[in-house]
Amino acid sequence: MRLYKSGLMSSVLLSVAQTPRAGPGPSFPAVWLGPAAVACFMLFNAAYVGWWCPHDLAPDEAHYWDWSRRPDWGYYSKGPLVAWLIRVGCLLFGDTPFGVRGVAVACGGLVLLGLWRLTKLATASDRAALGVVLAAMTHPAATAVGVLSTIDGPFLACWVWAVVAALRRKWGAAGLLVALGTLAKPTMLLFPACVLLLLLIRPEWRSRRVLFLFPLSLVGLIPLVLWNAAHDWVSVRHLFGHAGNGGEAAPWYSPLAYVGGQVALLLGGWFVLWALAVWRFRPWRTDANTALLWCLSVPVFGVFLLASVRTTGELNWPVAAYLSGAALVARWFTSRDGQGAGHDSPAPWPSRLVHGGGLTCLVLLGLSLSVVARWPGIVRPALAAVSSSPSDAQPTPVRRIDPTCRLSGWRTLAEAVDEARKAAGDEAVVATMAWNVPGELGFYCSGHPTVYTFAPAVGDRFSQYDLWRPNPAADAQAFRGRTFVYVGDRLPDGVFERLEFVRRVTHTGGGVPVASWQVWVGRGYRGFDHAERMSPRY
Repeated sequence: MRLYKSGLMSSVLLSVAQTPRAGPGPSFPAVWLGPAAVACFMLFNAAYVGWWCPHDLAPDEAHYWDWSRRPDWGYYSKGPLVAWLIRVGCLLFGDTPFGVRGVAVACGGLVLLGLWRLTKLATASDRAALGVVLAAMTHPAATAVGVLSTIDGPFLACWVWAVVAALRRKWGAAGLLVALGTLAKPTMLLFPACVLLLLLIRPEWRSRRVLFLFPLSLVGLIPLVLWNAAHDWVSVRHLFGHAGNGGEAAPWYSPLAYVGGQVALLLGGWFVLWALAVWRFRPWRTDANTALLWCLSVPVFGVFLLASVRTTGELNWPVAAYLSGAALVARWFTSRDGQGAGHDSPAPWPSRLVHGGGLTCLVLLGLSLSVVARWPGIVRPALAAVSSSPSDAQPTPVRRIDPTCRLSGWRTLAEAVDEARKAAGDEAVVATMAWNVPGELGFYCSGHPTVYTFAPAVGDRFSQYDLWRPNPAADAQAFRGRTFVYVGDRLPDGVFERLEFVRRVTHTGGGVPVASWQVWVGRGYRGFDHAERMSPRY
């Protein structure tokens, strides 16, 4: 076997690409190195979350933690699965960052283990599966999924294992995984739609057993439908409001921005490899198993490409497409001209890419970005140097180019709020003007208080906090006369009998201001006049 001398990583990946079909008795390292690598990655993430992580909870994480304090069958914008899992983590480890993020460590490991298993089934190569998992670990997305407790962790874990079940013709298991994943993210329902496309294209997949997938997939909708029926279909309103870009037309270049965002997400080179692999393995001219991988990748990307005509969307929306897409790329690397696994020479394009050191560059780029994402203080002074200078109008300009700033300063803000609560009296109510801040204050303030929001009354969007009653925006009579400590801008005259500015809280990281808020005390709450209340945005 020839090894190109373009770097150690290139040699390893090329040897993976040229590995023939595994024999009936694979050696111990070939079989277990993949799961062992995943276990080591999980242990590293657990240690990082427990001891080394400089990040506070992200607003989404704190929001879902707040949901978990009130277990339910559904919530305003998402299904209940992430809140249930976080509650289990907090029961085991307390209401601590590890209690919240332990879920991410577990789900991230399940995603990588599923990717290893899927690639092994697709290529019949233990080494190829190991190579894909090792490459995936270097990508910043693996860091995000394995560290941050958002809906993507459980959703992607269900998706990749559903693909594994489908590849093994275990349609009942696939249906149950789809149902479970739907409780995390409704995008999971694209799975049976993709399988239906597969059945239309490839008749050999049609059987009585595959019919089990469709009714079982819908089981996950039952609690969501029942919950929404009792709550004025707010999740449906939110979904269509989000898909409709908040009532505003998406710009003409939105599809181009969508594709460009996906190219950036996959660091350019991985996107090119995915695109070439899906072109090489068009489902009407390849084997049945590879056609399934194609149908569970390209249509997902296509759905959100079409959606980008109406809405700008989020980078992570089509990420499930790249799980089976990674297996397709590995399938290409272990085949000759896309004809099937088990051939001795790699396809020409992957061979030349490895020879030029392209994969080494991709791996090193992903690894560098992952390190920076975990410890952004490494580059933050440099980012501050190229951003504008702080001013009263823009006290934290570095936030425009450093997304990790959203995970900073929440402990500092909570300490300032606790000081204001103590000065205002023990009965002071804590509130915010934005819907995504109450969870942070509830988590980090002393005693984990219930925190409210004025969001709909000041033009921000509707949220779960507006469904929990009573709340000060909708039920002013229940809070009339109370003293509030709130975070945000100055409220209109008349909301309180007396309003006092406490202080501006600015959090710095490495000497760079990264977050800033205003803290106020309002005494004698009166509520918002009807004329001031704005129709909530879903």
